[in-house]
Amino acid sequence: MSIAFEPEPEPEPRKPGSPLKMLGVLTLGLAVGFSAAGLFMESHEHPAPSGSRPGPAGGPAQPDPGKILFYRSPMDPKVTSPTPKKDDMGMDYVPVYASDVDGQAPAPGSAGKGKILFYRSPMDPKVTSPTPKQDEMGMDYVPVYESEVAAQAPPVAGRATITIDPDRQQLIGLTTAPAVMGNVNGTVTTVGTVAVDQTRVRKINVKVDGFIDKLFVDYLGMAVAKGQPLFSLYSPDFVSSQREYLLALKTAAALSKGDYQASGDDLVRAARERLRLWDVPDAEIERLAKTGQVEKDLVLRSPISGAVTAKNVVQGSRVGPGESPFEITDLSRVWVQAALYEPELSRIHVGSRAEFTLQALPGRTFEGRVAFLDPVLDPQTRTVNARLAFANPHGDLKPGMFGTAVIRGRDQQGLLIPLDALLDAGLHKVVFVSLGDGHFEPRTVTVGRTVGEQVEILSGLESGEQVVTRASFLVDSESRLKAALAQVAATPARPVKP
Repeated sequence: MSIAFEPEPEPEPRKPGSPLKMLGVLTLGLAVGFSAAGLFMESHEHPAPSGSRPGPAGGPAQPDPGKILFYRSPMDPKVTSPTPKKDDMGMDYVPVYASDVDGQAPAPGSAGKGKILFYRSPMDPKVTSPTPKQDEMGMDYVPVYESEVAAQAPPVAGRATITIDPDRQQLIGLTTAPAVMGNVNGTVTTVGTVAVDQTRVRKINVKVDGFIDKLFVDYLGMAVAKGQPLFSLYSPDFVSSQREYLLALKTAAALSKGDYQASGDDLVRAARERLRLWDVPDAEIERLAKTGQVEKDLVLRSPISGAVTAKNVVQGSRVGPGESPFEITDLSRVWVQAALYEPELSRIHVGSRAEFTLQALPGRTFEGRVAFLDPVLDPQTRTVNARLAFANPHGDLKPGMFGTAVIRGRDQQGLLIPLDALLDAGLHKVVFVSLGDGHFEPRTVTVGRTVGEQVEILSGLESGEQVVTRASFLVDSESRLKAALAQVAATPARPVKP
């Protein structure tokens, strides 16, 4: 069996292209070449302006973006440099232009606040940066806007007007109250101590030498009546004086019919006056003249009704001129000593009504008057002593008792605000006034009297103005912080040494 192989056909020879097609390709190549050459020459004749960035994919340069503010790391945008540099991997820092910062989207809540001037440290407002950055703890610097440091003189030195949105007011518990006209009464409440009325104290003095023969009052606190015997005094001088008086009476009677009648009367008058100076009662002198009986003892009696508050003798004691065996105090009227502070003095005057209550006598109120105001202020307590006079017919008010004294002073109308709204700024008092729309302005005020939980404002506020009463310390901190930022912004920057 024979196999026949057919010979392979020879490849058909390639037909040459048409002349017209070859001419089109050549023309297109020449056009592209001339176009590229034109662009190359134009780029050399008209270079891009300084600071412009090259266009994408070799396109035309973009318009001038402005001044280069700083350079940012290509790997970490938070790492910046004021000059061109490379990172650890050899990559160039990327320039950040002014248009890049101005064109950024505003931060949430920054609408209407104006341009960002600088950035401040959240921990120390005095540490600032012209660019966004973080502190050593990783906290972002806080942007400071134009509206926050608007050039205006602060109403209070060291403080500035602030704005707090309603949500934040609710969060910190901020409340306000109006300044209203009200009755500024002059009532002063203080602690009082019952004391002896010093005008009702009597000391029993002895004016002749002698001995206590009998003692009729022999213990402290004993109540005595006016004219009641206290003790009897044996004195040889007293006995001699009685005899001289009787002798003068006889002499005057003998001379009554002669030319020496006047001399006799002088003797009687002198002897009688001597007895009277020794506190011998007139009734006792008359008895001596009628009976002619000389008494051995001189009986001394109480000059007032009261209680024995001092006793310095016992029966048999010897006494002499100038000594005081007894002290008698009238407790039918007493004083209440009360201390008044300097701001309270303008409300009280002598004659002001006073009330006094004690825990020992619940339900009872004693009424009296201011009898005396001490002209000298106590430098240690910074108070003035006031003496209030009260009737004490039954002896219920005992010296040494403590109680509450209420003094009714002068009443008047005044502007009142809650005491919580007042802040002590050292040399002056400050309140924060609500201006509406979340704006709060610090204001210096002059204060007057304190009336319970309210304080009188003499100047600095008008009736109806709203003042911050709660969270005032937080508002004050924010105000002082803003004032410090304004001062930092107004201070010219120091040149950095190369």
